[in-house]
Amino acid sequence: MTGSVPRQDSVSRQDSPSQRSSASRRSAVAVVLVGVFASALDVLIVNIAFPDLERSFPSASLTDLSWVLSAYAITFAALLMPGGRWADQSGRKRAYLIGMALFTVASACCAAAPSLDVLVAARVLQGIGAALMMPSSLGLLLALFPAERRGAAIGLWTAVNGAGAALAPPIGGLLVQMDWRWAFLVNVPLGVAAVLIGVRTLPEVREEGRAVPDVLGILVLAATVGALVTAVVQGEPWGWSSARVLGLIVVGVLGAAFTARRAFRHPSPVIEPAILRIRSVALGNLATLLFFTGFGAMVISSTLFLTEVWGHSVLRAALEVGPGPVVATLCAVPASLVATRHGVRGIGMAGGVVFAAGGIWWAVVTDTGQGYAASFLPGSVIGGIGIGLMLPCLSMAATASLPSERFATGTAMATMCRQVGSALGVAAVTAILNVRPDVSAFHTAFLFMAACGVAGGLALLTIGAEQRRTASPAPELSATAPRQTV
Repeated sequence: MTGSVPRQDSVSRQDSPSQRSSASRRSAVAVVLVGVFASALDVLIVNIAFPDLERSFPSASLTDLSWVLSAYAITFAALLMPGGRWADQSGRKRAYLIGMALFTVASACCAAAPSLDVLVAARVLQGIGAALMMPSSLGLLLALFPAERRGAAIGLWTAVNGAGAALAPPIGGLLVQMDWRWAFLVNVPLGVAAVLIGVRTLPEVREEGRAVPDVLGILVLAATVGALVTAVVQGEPWGWSSARVLGLIVVGVLGAAFTARRAFRHPSPVIEPAILRIRSVALGNLATLLFFTGFGAMVISSTLFLTEVWGHSVLRAALEVGPGPVVATLCAVPASLVATRHGVRGIGMAGGVVFAAGGIWWAVVTDTGQGYAASFLPGSVIGGIGIGLMLPCLSMAATASLPSERFATGTAMATMCRQVGSALGVAAVTAILNVRPDVSAFHTAFLFMAACGVAGGLALLTIGAEQRRTASPAPELSATAPRQTV
């Protein structure tokens, strides 16, 4: 069938999780998690350094400075699907280590950047590295765990990924106290160590019987996602009705139509229709888009509320949002184990509702004058519990029903939905606050966050009870295991 997943003709599995030494396996797991954390962290960590960047580059306009934030997010989102497809075909270890090396070099360039142009270019390079690392990471991690513990592996991956995004403000706040360059420099020793250890410890996993990739489809998809994310990220500073934003939207729509048509005509398309026909994958990615729109709204609105309404310092605000990510990290692994046994529907819906309850709490209580401990902190903890319940369910829904040789592609698709959703959430909150920049506007933003959480939970609820069979491939995508070598 044209556009379907190619079957595998041979299997070579030279090194199973049970055969690897425990020390080697732990080192390999740590290498993967370092990349997951770093790539998620760098999406948002620079936000907290924005005032320092203004002082370092006083001649730059706010629009110019915004590209330090946007360049990474746009490149990362645009190249995730091509990066995931290449990792599945050419080898996840290879893609991961090349991505980590590129990310590390780019981080050093960011830290040493003598000008804003160099910094933005280095951020683009960081985004390319992250787009190679992130899609291959879950497939590598699952290869390091026995089948009966893969629920815990998914929970670990989602906990670290979510913690990286959510801990960006407090970590960034602490590092910026020394210098904004430390927000990038901290990646360098971790990246060097990860590459050196990963070369020796990571297993190689790739697809057998590889078809020639659709190079034109890869380029068009990257341009499509890049255009749409740029329109969302730059919509406010450029103006939503400006020719640039409208032109990018047109490019995105045309590119999406071309990609959809290409998917049914090329023997090895970037996005395979057979993958999206799996109900859990389609709804899992929809849920991811909806939930992370709320997540992006939460990150930006909570930080701005503490700094602009309550007048707290950047460092204080960064530390005050910290309890939520800590709670989310603690809840993610237990939630994944429960979801593995009972399915993602109930846990995911509960996570969406609890996350929404945190937003509603902030909308109702934060103007009562009771202070941080009595009004803001409970909402942060409640929201953190919801995030911890939701994240593993989103990852399981989007990847567990795929054959193992498509984990990188599936992870890339889910991560792309995260990035697009987060960009939409930030854009929505920015629009809300620009219309009416007062306390009631922040309450509207918190309610918007809550609505997105419930919508994400409802999308998971509609998957169906049959998804309790995690990690079992759908019939039309079943294939033999991918080759794994050392």
